[in-house]
Amino acid sequence: MTSDAPAPAPSSRGFLYNAGAGAAAGAIAATFVCPLDVIKTRFQVHGLPKIQGRTFRGSVIVGCLEQILQKEGFRGMYRGLSPTVLALLPTWAVYFTVYDPLKRLLGSNDEKRQLSIGANMIAASGAGAATTIATIPLWVVKTRFQTQGMNGGVAPYKGTFPALRKIAHEEGIRGLYSGLVPALVGVSHVAIQFPFYEKIKIYLAKRDNTSVGSLSAGNVALASSISKIIASSLTYPHEVVRSRLQEQGFHSVKRYKGGIDCIKKVFREEGLPGFYRGCATNLLRTTPAAVITFTSFEMIHRFLETTFPPEPLSRTLQ
Repeated sequence: MTSDAPAPAPSSRGFLYNAGAGAAAGAIAATFVCPLDVIKTRFQVHGLPKIQGRTFRGSVIVGCLEQILQKEGFRGMYRGLSPTVLALLPTWAVYFTVYDPLKRLLGSNDEKRQLSIGANMIAASGAGAATTIATIPLWVVKTRFQTQGMNGGVAPYKGTFPALRKIAHEEGIRGLYSGLVPALVGVSHVAIQFPFYEKIKIYLAKRDNTSVGSLSAGNVALASSISKIIASSLTYPHEVVRSRLQEQGFHSVKRYKGGIDCIKKVFREEGLPGFYRGCATNLLRTTPAAVITFTSFEMIHRFLETTFPPEPLSRTLQ
């Protein structure tokens, strides 16, 4: 899981603003790009699909969407959406519970309290790690939902909570937390994305002679898309490893003993390209998702602050 929301200045009501705006923005984005997320996950685990006996290499995304619609119906395009949406509120609650205090702890003493790149990376990494540990069972369920319809037959999981119970019963805690190590490595994604996002916003604000909090939706979208493309491109291989470890719970015989074993086998059998399966689809998915999430977050957060003005946090701490 990667966190896709900016971090406004904290306030006495900031926690509720952040969690509510983050969950709403995330739900909007997740619903919009879910079909592409399903395709990306299947690419990561199984590679290019075979359509009518051949490996499909034309307009691969269109071909995959057609295949899913034919075999699984419209519902197949939205596999994994329920655990994704269910994970969003605790995701943002945990993220900002950790992120805002870390920003305050690491913040400079000047009036603007702008973090250095290093401090911003530490804050984003700490919050991302806490969020990953708290919510990864739901992302395990999401991965399995998205791959369980590929081969026909009986789907082992009927819903989010039954899936959690079934995995816990059959595989224990280890099953619920499969892929945790590469997911924690993936925290480097937000450690790269957030500092870029913050610095790009500062640059755009200076260019337009305005404040960061007053940036237009277009500038927020520009900052979010650039930072997302950079972070996704640099950290993508961990997603392939994570997805394969999470998916293999379907099988009685585990192909990978752990993250290191998975990395060795992927490199030996598929080379470097194996770590970038579905990367193009991922960028096609994550870039608009980041734009929708960041822009929605900023606009919803501003609306909440305008409608329910907060007390400054410095006053509440005195």
